[in-house]
Amino acid sequence: MPAKQLWHWQGIGSEGEACEGAQWAENRELLSSMLERRQIAPLRIKRLGVKAALWSTDKSAALIHQLATLLKAGLTLTEGLTLLAGQHPSRQWQALLQTLVSELEQGVPFSSTLAQWPQVFPPLYQAMIRTGELTGGLDTCCFELARQQEAQRQLAVKVRKALRYPLIILTMALLVVLAMLHFVLPEFAAIYSTFNTPLPALTQGIIALAAFSGRWGWLLLPIGATAALANRLLRRKPAWLIQRQRLLLRTPLVGRLMRGQKLTQIFTVLALTQNAGVAFVQGVESVRETLDCPYWSQLLTQVQRDISAGQPVWLALKNAGEFSPLCLQLVKTGEASGSLDTMLSSLARHHSESTLALADNLAALLEPALLIVTGVIIGTLVVAMYLPIFHLGDAMSGMG
Repeated sequence: MPAKQLWHWQGIGSEGEACEGAQWAENRELLSSMLERRQIAPLRIKRLGVKAALWSTDKSAALIHQLATLLKAGLTLTEGLTLLAGQHPSRQWQALLQTLVSELEQGVPFSSTLAQWPQVFPPLYQAMIRTGELTGGLDTCCFELARQQEAQRQLAVKVRKALRYPLIILTMALLVVLAMLHFVLPEFAAIYSTFNTPLPALTQGIIALAAFSGRWGWLLLPIGATAALANRLLRRKPAWLIQRQRLLLRTPLVGRLMRGQKLTQIFTVLALTQNAGVAFVQGVESVRETLDCPYWSQLLTQVQRDISAGQPVWLALKNAGEFSPLCLQLVKTGEASGSLDTMLSSLARHHSESTLALADNLAALLEPALLIVTGVIIGTLVVAMYLPIFHLGDAMSGMG
């Protein structure tokens, strides 16, 4: 099926009134025929650019939450989407919502219309909407879906902030060190060279480091560019991504944060699909398709295969190797007692709370630690620059 394109049209309606709007269509000819069926004579058709940033999960989750609120208020699905299309500030979202309304008016199920837009609505959205259609609780499913997406967003932001802070501090410290080595230290070295007095070993070492950095420091640019290019090329290789993820998961603190975030996402979606009545294997499929990491997708594929072969859920998770004994015990208990959805919700809440606490603690510990490291580095440079002054003073006193 050809990719749909966004068009802006202007025309004349059946009663001679001027009208305009935005529409998704495969080509200009198909758009013209669509407008003619609506008794609109097109006068001007212009293709618009599509901003991929507007298809973010935040905007999709916000839309689903607004739609759930309108459904809870008594509006029909078509009326809710039409109302949202009229008040949305983005032209491409307006066109998308109008397209969904047109599909619904033709008798196409809502979940099927969403399946045509995987870049906007991931498979989890489609599965939850389909469950809501089957159970008659579309508003409830939309509310739960929006809540889960918001919780995942907050957790991801917290984890990224905890991991980003050390990089920012260390980068600033490196820039300060380079500035002192290349702009401040040479001035001091020029002054010290006029005196016939041996410099302290620390100062000699720092001067030698500055000279080496000034002579060969330019190599950092091609090395950095090569590393960035290599990383960009390797990101297209699933095997490399899998190995990198394994290495990161074995890294202290960082591995715990990343594992906690993924386990929170996995168990939250599984609990959501279980509460909505989706089969566990289909729930695992929904989780797997929402993950952007090949390593975890590979693990869930194995879990899905083991469950389909007749193994218990807890044993399939155990075979994956990345689930803690607590996860296995609670899942096993949930299977035996028939309360698997409750246990999955408890696991999702446990991993979310522990990961958030770990991120907060890591940020609280890293802040003073990084300040100490930065202070030691800069302090060493300052001492190395001013230490010869005291030696020169001693030498001049001895000469007197």
